[in-house]
Amino acid sequence: MSSNKISVTPEDQFLDRRSILRGMGMGLAGLSTLGVSEILQGISASWILQDPNPEAIQPAIGEQFKDLFPAKRSADFTIAPRTLTPEGISSIYNNFYEFTSVKNRVWRMARNFKVVPWKIEVAGAVEKPLTLDLDDLMKVAPLEERLYRFRCVETWAMQVPWIGYPLNKLIDRCKPLGKAKYIRFISILDEARMPGQKDKQWPWPYFEALRLDEARHPLAMAVVGLYGHGLPMQHGAPWRVVVPWKYGYKSPKSIVRIEFTEEKPATFWNQALPREYGFYSNVNPSKPHPRWSQAMERDIGTGKRRPTLLYNGYAEQVAKLYSGKEV
Repeated sequence: MSSNKISVTPEDQFLDRRSILRGMGMGLAGLSTLGVSEILQGISASWILQDPNPEAIQPAIGEQFKDLFPAKRSADFTIAPRTLTPEGISSIYNNFYEFTSVKNRVWRMARNFKVVPWKIEVAGAVEKPLTLDLDDLMKVAPLEERLYRFRCVETWAMQVPWIGYPLNKLIDRCKPLGKAKYIRFISILDEARMPGQKDKQWPWPYFEALRLDEARHPLAMAVVGLYGHGLPMQHGAPWRVVVPWKYGYKSPKSIVRIEFTEEKPATFWNQALPREYGFYSNVNPSKPHPRWSQAMERDIGTGKRRPTLLYNGYAEQVAKLYSGKEV
């Protein structure tokens, strides 16, 4: 992988953009009622919300494990020549249907969500079922920061400094049997605190799966933080998965159960809308969604459009996993 440094906004441009905001009377309070999609319609988002709202970035684990952050950045995972998405934007632009389908409302509904204590059950084709608590999950392996591209099936994209460790380290801890071919993730079910789950048109709780060789790939990451601190709830606290060469919904949030299976398991969107979403869901500009093209994407940090890259730009690392016929 390239070891080039990320590009950042020069300080003089940053200060000038903040002056423009003040002149427009559009401080953070004024912008809080706008969705990023609305912002992008009229102005470049690269200078909007450079300073994140403190309420939107509070780690859902509170002060626990504060000594583990920030983590050392890995030189092997970079996003050059792209620009790191400002946390002020990525913290308020989220898909998390368990709360709401309105992106810029997710963080408000999730900000007081407590995730302590938290446990993940491990079952299925393993040597012995086990339960992992927060202390286990945070210390499976030393934490590191990786800069990754992130591509949503809705054609928007961002670049994020995730903090965590290789997912294969957690898999090794679970000791799957030789017959295990897939890993399935199940997210939290909590209708009282996640009102979106009261919508019974969807098969709650959320569930996703990967082929085990995909999950063991060095790029697949178990994530517990970002931007130098623990995960806020809207990002999937306290423990989630990130698979950067697939569309974002293949990176499940707030996981409470892991199962190892011999047969290919169902996945949430493939079960709900099988004509629109496949099991593999690799980023592919030549395979359009039934309702829109995937050839182009929009960066939510800069507002700019660019061609979509096969496997989200990670083809050199992951193409050997596939025959090209997977959907």
